[in-house]
Formats: sequence, C-alpha cells, structure tokens
Amino acid sequence: MAETGRPAVFTIGAHRSFADALAAGLIAEHGRDPLGLARGRILLPNNRAVRTMTEAFVRASGGGLLLPRLIAVGDPELDERLGGAFEPADAAPVPPAVDPLTRLVALARLVREQRGPEASAAESFRLAADLARTRDALLVEEVAPERLAEAVPEELALHWQRSLQQLRALLDAWPRELARMGRIDLAERRNHLLRATARRWAERPPEGFTVAAGITTSAPAVVALLRTVAQMPGGAVVLPALFGERLLGADEWDWLGPDPDSGRADESHPQYHLKRLLDRMGVHRDEVQQWRRGGRAASPAVRGRAIANTLKSARFTHRWAALPPRDRRMTGVRLAELPDPASEAQAIAVALREALETPGQTAALVTPDRALAARVSALLARWGITADDSAGKPLSQAAAGTLLLGIAAAAAERLAPVPTLALVKHPLAGAGSDRQKWLEAARLLDLALRGPRPPEGLAGLDALCAEKDRERKTRGCGQAWAAIRPCLERVGSVLAQPVPLRRLAADLRELATGIAGNAAWSGPDGRAAAELLASLEESDGAAAIEVRADDAVPLLRQLLDAQAVRPPYGGHPRIQILGLLEARLVQADLMILGGLNEGVWPALPQPDPWLAPAIRRTLGLAGLEFRVGLAAHDFAGFLGAPRVLITRARRDGRSPTVASRLLLRLQAMTGGLARDGRLERLAAAIDEAGEPRPANRPAPCPPVDDRPRQIYVTDVDRLNADPFAFYAKAMLKLKSLDPVDADATAAWKGSAVHDVLQQWLQQDDCNPALLLDRTRALLEQDEIHPMLRALWGPRLYEAIEWIAGQQAANQAEGRRPLRAEIEGQAQLGPVLLKGKADRIDRLADGSLAILDYKTGQPPSRKAVAEGFALQLGLLGLIARAGGFPELTGQPRAHEYWSLAKKSGRKTPGFVDAADGGQPDTFLHAAQEAFARAAARWLTGDEPFTAKLHPAYAPYGDYDQLMRLEEWYGRE
Repeated sequence: MAETGRPAVFTIGAHRSFADALAAGLIAEHGRDPLGLARGRILLPNNRAVRTMTEAFVRASGGGLLLPRLIAVGDPELDERLGGAFEPADAAPVPPAVDPLTRLVALARLVREQRGPEASAAESFRLAADLARTRDALLVEEVAPERLAEAVPEELALHWQRSLQQLRALLDAWPRELARMGRIDLAERRNHLLRATARRWAERPPEGFTVAAGITTSAPAVVALLRTVAQMPGGAVVLPALFGERLLGADEWDWLGPDPDSGRADESHPQYHLKRLLDRMGVHRDEVQQWRRGGRAASPAVRGRAIANTLKSARFTHRWAALPPRDRRMTGVRLAELPDPASEAQAIAVALREALETPGQTAALVTPDRALAARVSALLARWGITADDSAGKPLSQAAAGTLLLGIAAAAAERLAPVPTLALVKHPLAGAGSDRQKWLEAARLLDLALRGPRPPEGLAGLDALCAEKDRERKTRGCGQAWAAIRPCLERVGSVLAQPVPLRRLAADLRELATGIAGNAAWSGPDGRAAAELLASLEESDGAAAIEVRADDAVPLLRQLLDAQAVRPPYGGHPRIQILGLLEARLVQADLMILGGLNEGVWPALPQPDPWLAPAIRRTLGLAGLEFRVGLAAHDFAGFLGAPRVLITRARRDGRSPTVASRLLLRLQAMTGGLARDGRLERLAAAIDEAGEPRPANRPAPCPPVDDRPRQIYVTDVDRLNADPFAFYAKAMLKLKSLDPVDADATAAWKGSAVHDVLQQWLQQDDCNPALLLDRTRALLEQDEIHPMLRALWGPRLYEAIEWIAGQQAANQAEGRRPLRAEIEGQAQLGPVLLKGKADRIDRLADGSLAILDYKTGQPPSRKAVAEGFALQLGLLGLIARAGGFPELTGQPRAHEYWSLAKKSGRKTPGFVDAADGGQPDTFLHAAQEAFARAAARWLTGDEPFTAKLHPAYAPYGDYDQLMRLEEWYGRE
C-alpha cells in the first residue's frame, strides 16, 4: 500500500490471473484480522469485474470470508453508472443524469430542426447517436465546447468546416435543453461525483484500505481519483499488464508518445493508454511496483516476455531477429484455422465441451464477434449447456423486438403479403387466443397469398380472400382471414401518413397487445420492449419528430439495436462467453480467443461524422486508432492464461478473410504457433455424414390396383415424358406452390388471358370490337405491377389484335363460338379421360373446332407426331364421344392460338403432311398413343421412371423430390 511520499501503483503481469493475484495479495495482507478485508473497498471498472473479483475471493479463501466492498466505477459503453459509494448522503446533491433514450430523442429533434424537415427520422437518430458519443468524449476529457472555435486547422476541408459549424450550434443549444429538463449529462455527472470523491478522500481518507484495480481509462476525473487513491494511506492503484523496462525498453516507451513537439503518438500500441494514464497521474513507470502475489491460473513468466515482444511497435520489430528462443516461446498457445464461421463456432463449442470433462476446470470464449458468440451458444445447447453470455443480444433479435419490427414493416408496406405473413406467423402472434386455431388460419392465409401481390390494404386482402375462398385448395381462407383480420385492422392505416414518434410508439404498443396479448411484454425482452415504448411515449421530444412509412422500420431497428437483452444469471458456472469489455480482468483455465480476423479483432475504427481527426488531435481527444490499442491490450491480457486457443475462419459469408494483425504478429514473432489439428478434425467430423451415397434414378412401382383409373388430358403428356412427375402429382397428391408476392409467371399470365377470353365469349359473344377494351381493363387492375404493365402490355395488345382479326375472319366464314372453358370426359377403355377445352367453335358445316390458347409457343409438329403433345387430340376424342355437355358434332379442326410473336394459329397434323392433316387420322393416332401410355402406367405395372424423356419434360416442379442433381448424367 501507499508509502509516505511515494504513490502506491502496482501492476500484475499479463501471464498472471489479475483477479486471483489481487485477491491472494489482499488476503495475505489483510486476512489475518477477520474484519480486515471488510473494512476496505476495491474500485473496479465494471459490474462484470465485480463478479469476477467476488469469485476470485471465494477461490482464494477456501472457506468463509467477509469481502471488501466492491464498487464499480461504471463503464459508459456498457450503460453502467457509478456505484452508490460515490454519492454519500451527506454530500451536496448533484442533478440527476438525463435518461439515455430521452437524450437521444432530444438530440435527434435538434438535429432534424437544423437539417430541415426533409431529413429522415432514422438519419436524424443516427447522427444524434454519433453526436451523443462526441459530446461524451468532450465531457470525459473535460474539453469546453468553446474550444471548438479555436480548433479549426486552416487546411480543414469545407465539409468538415460545415460539420463543425453544425456541431457548435447543437452543442450550444443542448445545455438549454438540459436546463429545461432539469438534468445533466451522465458523463458530466460522473465527472462531478468522481472529483468530489477525490477531494473528500484527500481531506478525509476512508477507514481501511482502498484499492483501484483494473481501471485503465485516462479521463481527467478518473485520473484525479486514482491519484488520490495512490497517495492516501492504505490506498493502491493496480494496473493490468503494464510492461516494465525489462519487457519494453526506455526508447520504446518514449516512442509511444505523445510527442510534445509533433503531437505524434502510437495510439495503436497496447501500452499507449497506460502511458497516458501514468503521465496524467504524474507517476513515472519506474515507480510502478510488481504485485507481490501470483494467485492461480498463472502461466510461466516467459509467457509475459513473449507477449511483450509480440506487441512491440513496428519501429522496433527488427529486434525479433536477436531474441533468444526462450523469449519468443508460446507454449500452451495453440491456433485453429477453420474454413468458415460455422466450422469455427463448431470447433469452439467442442473445445468448451471438452474443458468440462476436467473437474473444476473453467473455460471462456472471448470475442467481439456477436454472430460467432450466438452460433457457439446454439451449438452448446446440443449438450444441454447454457453458457453465461454476458453481452446478451440486441432487442431487435429477441421475440418482442421482432414482433414490433414485424408490425412496423406490415404497416409501412400497407399489409403487403410478405410482411403480413411474417407478422401473422410470428411466434408470439395469437398467443393471447387459441394458438392452434391461429396457426391453422395463418396456414390458409399463406396459401391464399401465394402468387402476385393483391391491391394494398385491408380492401385488397378482403377481395383476394373472398375470391380464393371459392377455389378448392384454398377453401376456408375467407373464414381464416375473418379470424385474423380484427388484429390487423389498424395495422394498414398506422403509417398511411407521417405520424409523431410518440404516437407511433403508442400504436405499436396497442397493436402488439392485440396481436400477441400479454405474451408481447413477458420475459426480459418483453419488459425491455415495454420500457422502450413507454419512454418514447413519455418523451416530449418524440412528439415533435414525425416518422414516414419508409422511415419507420430503420428507425425502430436502430432503437431496438441499442437495447441489449441480457439473460438472467443461471448459466453454466464454468463456461462464459464474453465481449472484450466484459472480459477485462477475467481469466479462465482455457481462454478461447475467437474471430481473430482483421476488421473483427481489432474492429475497424469508427469514423466520427462530427469531428475531423485533425480537430480531435487539437482538442487532445483520443484518435480513431485508440481502440485498436485497447483491443491489443485486451489480447495481451488474455494470452496470459495457462491454456489459450486462438481461432479464425479463412472465409466469411462473402469472401476470403485476412488474419488479424495481432495474430500475424504472433505468428511472425514465434515462427508459427502450434496448430490444433485434432480440434480442426473434430469440428469437421462431428456432423460428418460419411461417404456420400447419391440417389439412384427413382422408379416407384405401386401395385396395379392402386394406380389411378382416370386422368386429365393435361397430365397425359407429363405421364409420357416424366412418369415420376405424374406419380408425384396424381398419386402422392403433391403440388408446387407459387412464391408469396411472386412476379407474374407465365402460368399467371396465361390464366389472366384465359379469363379475359372466356368473359369475351360468355358476355360479348366474341365481338371483335370489344376485346381490346377487356384487355385494357385487365392491364389496369391494381394487382398488375407498373413494370409488368409496361413490358407485357405492348406484346399483349399485339396478340389481342391478331385474335380480334382472326375472329372477324372466322365470322365471315360462318364460324361461330359455342363455349369457353368447358369441361368434358369420356371413357376410353378402362380409363376415364377428363379435360377442359379453352374454346369450342361451330364450323359452317356443323362440325366442331377445338381451340387451345397458348401465351407462349405452341408444341412443335414433331412433339405432336411423337406423342408428347396429345392435348388437342385427346380433347377431340372426348368431343367425338359426346363428352362435352350439350355439344354435338364431330371435331374437324384442332387449333392452337398462340399469343407469342410470329406464331399465330397452327392446325396440327399427325405424322406428316402427306396425310393432309385429316381429323380421323389425327384422332386415331392420339387414341393409340393414349392407349399405349395407359397400358404401360395406369393399367399395367411399368415403373414411373423419372425424366424418361427429358427433352419433353421442361417443368421442374418435382426435380428436388426426385433428387435430379444426384443421378442425372450419371445413368
């Protein structure tokens, strides 16, 4: 502890466990008296450090112990505030700090007022968040806003000058806003309390010992407190992993800066922030003493020398060449390089699981990559392990947050199919009622919404469900929509026009309650969401910020991302998953450092949109590279664990990755880390399915008695070309579904044109003068996308004009239309043949003409001749057998009317032109082809072989079911 005239500043080497060494030293010095420890206090950087120190005392005591008072200084980046010990009851009251969300809303309002009404709410909030960080940086460093006027270098770019002008105006307006609220900034309140505590302790030192441990920030208010603690009786400051002269020479220490003449500083060095702290405390590095106790979980001292050598400034890395082998040895540190993030997470999960096999052994994953941490947590669940993940996850990824985002998305897009179904299928939707009935209704609504988008809003969904309710496969969707509709009734109108943020928050609360009931607000995430909305509803500034429909989702996501949902304690006691801030002072028997790729660890410096780098230097603020140095210092501390596993993925989701500069230094200094090949192989093998066994060409052969005895004419061609596809459709009853909110497919266009031509016959008697108006009405419907109207319209009009002209010529020849979309059937041997004719005409001689409309190209004459386009011939057979109700006469003409360019009308002949295209020959050939197919697959026992004639099987609805890619080309 402090000696007279000499500050008590200590350090614990990187190769030691900081918390365990500190606990062991304090117990040795104060543990003889049962109340000796209880009279003292330890200042720690954050709440996680408080928990770590508590566990370290428990391990070191081996029995009952009265702990010292553990006080968190609080880390603003973790939204932690000062402990109550800094604000005693007899001290002068300090105004309360403004709530972070209230401050963000108020700053966003000021930003939007400055930038004008055309600025989006989401952009205003983003800039407000950056503005809050910039103001906090100024407050922490105790830089007066008036200094901004003096900090404008002459060479500053014009856009930075404008940004600085805006910043000065906002910072001038903000104190008035705080005064109106009767609040002060949290950073300013921290400064007041810390400095008041430093003055109070300097005048009246508290009873017992006081230790400030693991605090490395060099903020002036913190420095004042640390200086007081280091100089008062019973006080001590303990720093983590400060490199002494043996590890970092005097020339290297001086090189860190900052240089008083040039302002140069090596901010990315892991010791820079400690040097800055010591300089501000007025403590020379030679005055810092080594902590006298080591504690458990320590690695050999040679590890500390290797760590220091690894992290030398680039100017001095040439000295690696002269290092003896013992000073570059990293025994106990291994590297695992995996092919992708999924494999990396798998390897980490296996390593954590393996650590539990040793009784009492602890393990921790430290990574700034939250996606990697989430993957590892999920993979540990396969063994029933719930890891203690301190960082939690953003509210936007929790159930309550995604529910609010789903409501906002559905409202912004006026109940478009995709966001509406996402909302209806949300895990919390319908929780306030009969969940099973809700899911059944959601399933029917899903079927109804497949295909092109209906008109927007409730009216469009009402009309669509009423129409779909008449179809067989979606029958009942009208009732399903009636059950869901009341919960969504207001969703489509919430953002019909810009609304104040306060009103939007109230609407989201009411809608979420209506959709999910109390389940929307239960659990940690539900309570966090309720508090967020309540804060927005109570905020005066939220009433002045209007939110547009296109702005609602990004704004809400930004607000939800800023709220972390941390699970309650109760995870596995020996496994932790930590971020860099939470992991400081933590050391386990096995430390896994995950995500060692450039841009992840260290993270890319975040630019400051308000202050240029030159201005930051002038004001004395830390540069953008400062956090790189902090990440490197964290890395040095974690490397001191007895066993260390470093992992990285060679690729991310898009491209190859580059190893972290920290890992590359480690590899270069040591000559290459030992690879954990065993772990890499385990990660690859744990889900290995073995040798691939490609499927053979499917050829199911059901019993003859189970085969269908009826078939539609449109399925006969499928049966001939791809028997397996027919089997899947007719016997397995499998049908492909259109995507939700799909583009207009060829099938949809064909159905739409068929409807127009059907109505033209039934209501206009095929009057050529009225067809164009009907087509124009089709293209003007709300569900027709403007792009489709622009691209398809001209081609459709051209085809329609051809049909109208053809019909006029037919009428002149005495040919008249009879029926459209008429269904018929005929018994052909043991098989019942069914079909629907697009149109049937009566020719002048009393015979029939059967028409089939094609929006694309009609079948080729070769396909007809080879029996793979039998539709018209089979319809002719039904007509000849009198299978169409109320129609008599023999078919003489069989025509395709194609809307494709340069196709026109085609009358298919069978075999070749030498037969003159006689109807009897055509129908006889169709009958024989049908009889052969029926005898093989319907009444016979031939297998339904997949893709029997692939040239005539263009549709791929069942390709995945038949596993086409596994056998096609192999047989």
